[in-house]
Amino acid sequence: MPQPVPPADEAWQPLVPQTLVDRVIEQIVSLAANGAILPGDRLVEHELARRLGVSRVPIREALRVLESRGVAIKEPYRGMRLVPVSNAWVMALTEARAALETAAAHRAVTLGRHRRPQTRPLEEAIAEMDEAARRHDASALASADTAFHRALCQLGGNPVILDLWETLALRTTIAFGLATEGRAMEAIVAEHRELLDCLVAGDRPRIAEALAHHITHMNSRIDFEAIIAARRRQRRGADNNHARAEGETP
Repeated sequence: MPQPVPPADEAWQPLVPQTLVDRVIEQIVSLAANGAILPGDRLVEHELARRLGVSRVPIREALRVLESRGVAIKEPYRGMRLVPVSNAWVMALTEARAALETAAAHRAVTLGRHRRPQTRPLEEAIAEMDEAARRHDASALASADTAFHRALCQLGGNPVILDLWETLALRTTIAFGLATEGRAMEAIVAEHRELLDCLVAGDRPRIAEALAHHITHMNSRIDFEAIIAARRRQRRGADNNHARAEGETP
């Protein structure tokens, strides 16, 4: 049987410097998770540069990265757009995630990495989610959710699983942010506590069931297309109101 991995080295995580491009990517994903940018919206370089207060160079590079990660798509004569989101697309995404995370969690149990101190990053992510839920901050909740599931994959110690999961991470953050429109944030936090309890208990069938319920089943009950359509109508209404107000200004 594999021996538990000593925790000493895991307490030391190298710091990764954040470039301006990283910050632009982070901001665009945050705006998408909050619904300020909606799936299918155009991502125009000069407009993003103006609104984010940076030059077009980091915007251009950030859009290239987002395209490579499946978050943005470039179409002939239409430019760059945030990737469209459909209910079928979300289900395909969640099925892939559930498979990867179940494999990682089971491997973590096999290696004895399913208890403290290894699980502290999961606990910290839940605390961040709890705080975000109190503020009703969808973007912060989505970011903490991503941190939780990334930490879960890291516990498995399989770099291939982690690399595959990372290719889905940004799209997951956006989908999760949209999902908060259809679910109570407190319930989402409670599900993550249940996931952590299952992992700590080392109960493989319960882990698989909890992940399937949390990632796949719950998302199947959310009409992402309806949420996006409602957000788009709200935005058009706000834009029309703003235009009328501008027209009435002396």
